Amino acid sequence: MDDQNKNLILATVLSAVVLLIWFVLFPPEQQAPTVEETATSDGIPDRAPGAVTPPVAGGTPTAVPGAVTATPAESRATAVAASARVPVDTPRLTGSISLTGGRIDDISLKDYRETLDDDSPIVTLLSPAGGPQAFYALHGWVPTGDLPSEAVPQATTPWTAPDGATLTPETPVTLTWDNGAGLIFRRTIAVDDDYMFTVAQSVENTTDAAVRLAPYGLIARHGEPDTANFFILHEGVVGRADGSLREIDYDDIVEFDADPLEAGRVEKTEAAEDGWIGFTDKYWMATLIPSSDAPFTEVVKYVEGADIYQTETRLAPIDVAPGATVTSEQRVFAGAKEWEVLRDYQNEANVPGFVDAIDWGIFYFLTKPIFTALHFLNGVIGNMGIAIIVLTFGIKAILFPLAYKSYVSMARMKELQPEMEKLKERAGDDRQKLQAGMMELYKTNKVNPAAGCLPILLQIPIFFSLYKVIFVTIELRHAPFFGPFQDLSAPDPTSIMNLFGLLPYAAPEPGTVLALVFIGILPILLGVSMWLQQRLNPAPTDATQAMIFAWMPWVFMFMLGGFASGLVVYWITNNTITFTQQYIIMRSHGARPDLFGNIKTSVRRKKPALAANDGKAPTKKGK
Repeated sequence: MDDQNKNLILATVLSAVVLLIWFVLFPPEQQAPTVEETATSDGIPDRAPGAVTPPVAGGTPTAVPGAVTATPAESRATAVAASARVPVDTPRLTGSISLTGGRIDDISLKDYRETLDDDSPIVTLLSPAGGPQAFYALHGWVPTGDLPSEAVPQATTPWTAPDGATLTPETPVTLTWDNGAGLIFRRTIAVDDDYMFTVAQSVENTTDAAVRLAPYGLIARHGEPDTANFFILHEGVVGRADGSLREIDYDDIVEFDADPLEAGRVEKTEAAEDGWIGFTDKYWMATLIPSSDAPFTEVVKYVEGADIYQTETRLAPIDVAPGATVTSEQRVFAGAKEWEVLRDYQNEANVPGFVDAIDWGIFYFLTKPIFTALHFLNGVIGNMGIAIIVLTFGIKAILFPLAYKSYVSMARMKELQPEMEKLKERAGDDRQKLQAGMMELYKTNKVNPAAGCLPILLQIPIFFSLYKVIFVTIELRHAPFFGPFQDLSAPDPTSIMNLFGLLPYAAPEPGTVLALVFIGILPILLGVSMWLQQRLNPAPTDATQAMIFAWMPWVFMFMLGGFASGLVVYWITNNTITFTQQYIIMRSHGARPDLFGNIKTSVRRKKPALAANDGKAPTKKGK
C-alpha cells in the first residue's frame, strides 16, 4: 500500500473518530413532545381513551382503566391544589397523595437538590395529572362479568381519609370509598424510611351475590420527559420478568403494535414467579412491584391520542363471596437509584434483581466490581475523588504483570530507534525493503512490536466501564473532590479564561463551545500527562503518523475537556502512574529517556537489556 492510500485511510479513520466524539459530546437537540390531551366538560374524564374488557377465564384482564387525561394547569402547584390531599412526610420524601383517584402523584426527594446551590429546590419525582410533566402511580380494580365499570373506583373517584391523617413510616393511611351498591373499597398505603410504598387494596362485599374483580397497578407518564439523550445511558421503561431484565426506550414504545381493545400500542409479558416494571431516569425511578407469590402480566403501553406512556401490572381476577373481604397488595418504589438501597430491597425485601435497575451496561462484569470498589473506598476515605485515585492505583497494580512486558518492549524499541532511522535512509522510497529490514531487526533483537498493545487494549473496557459508572450512578452526582471540584459527574468548572478563578470573571457555562475552548486545569493536566507518556514510546516510522501522534495529546486535551471531571481525574492518575512505571523500567534496562530530545543509551551496562518476550538477554547476531 503506497503512502497516499495509507494517509487517506488514516485521515478517514481519524475523521470518523472525531465525528463520533463530537456527536457523543453534542447530541442533536431533541424537540419537546407535543402533548395532545382530551378532557371532559369538567377538564378531567373518568378514564383515558380505552376499553375495559373482561379477563379470560382464570387469567388476567386484557385491559385496565387508563390514566388520567386533563387540560394542563398553569403550574404544578395549581395541579396539586386542585385536589384534597393526604400529606406525605418521611425522612427522605415529602409530598402528598391525591384523594381524587387515590393517586401517589406528588413526591419530592429531601436529600437531593437540582443544583449545587444551597437554595436550589429539591428534586421533584412524581407530579399530578393536569400539571406539567405529569408522572404518578395509580391502583385499582377491573370489574368482570355483569359488574359495571361504575361499581369500581376510577381515576377520579373521590376517596376519603381520616381527618388530620399524614402518611409517615409510623402511620399508614387508609382511604375509603363506598360505591353505594354494596361494595366498600379500602386502600391502605404505607411507606418505609427510604423510597418504598406498600399499597394494600381491599374489597368488602356486603351484597348477597359474589363479584369478581382483577387488581392492577399502573404508572403513567404524560409526554416523553426530558432525557440526557446519551447513548451510554438507558432512560425509559425498565423491568424484570422471571429473571430476565428488559429495557425499552421511549421511541421504541411508540412503535409497538396497536391493539384496539387497549386503545393504544401495547406489549405484554407474562411473569410467573417474580418481576417489577416502571420508568427509569438517569438517577431516579418509579417502579411497580407485585407480590412474588402469584403470576401477573407486565404491560407497556402508549396511548397515542393523549401522548401517555404507561407501565402496568395486571393480576388474576379474585372472587369475592357475599359478606367476604379480599385484599391484594403491591409495592411502589419512587426514589433515587442508590446502590445500597436497591441492594437492601433485593436482598432483604424480596425484590429479585433490583440492583440491575441501575444501567450497568454490556460491561456489567466490570462496571459492577468497579463501582463496588469505588463505593467501598469512598466509604473508608470519605472523598470520591481520592477514592478514584486509589482505585486507579489498584487497577494498575492488577495489570502490572502484563504492563511490565509492554514497557520492556517499548524500551527495546526505543533503543532501536537510531537503527530504524538508518534503515529508512538505506531503503529510501522502497517500502517493502524498509518493512523487511524492520522485521529482521525486531527478530534479531527479540522484540515484539505488538507486545505494547495488550495493556492499551485492556485499558479500553476499563476506561469505558469507569466512565459508565461515573456517568450513571447517583453516588457520583454532586460528589465533591476539593476546591472548585464539587461535582465529579460534571465537567471541570475552572477555566483558563479567568486564570482558573484568579481573575474576577465567571467561567464559561459547562457544555458550551467557550467552555471547550477555554479549558480548565484538569484537561490541561491530562494533555501534559499524555504528552509525557507519549515521549517514552517509540515514534512511528511514517512521518504523517508521527505528526498525528504528536498532536494527539493536545487534541484529546480539548475534546475530553467536557467529560466528567471524575473520569479526567482517573485518566490523569493513570497516565502519571504509567509514565512513572515505564520511566523506571526503561532506566532499569539501560535506557536513559530524554523527554525533550532523543533517547539515549548508557555507555556501560552492568547486564544485557532484557528482550520483551522471554525475559532473557538478546542473542547478538553472529554469536
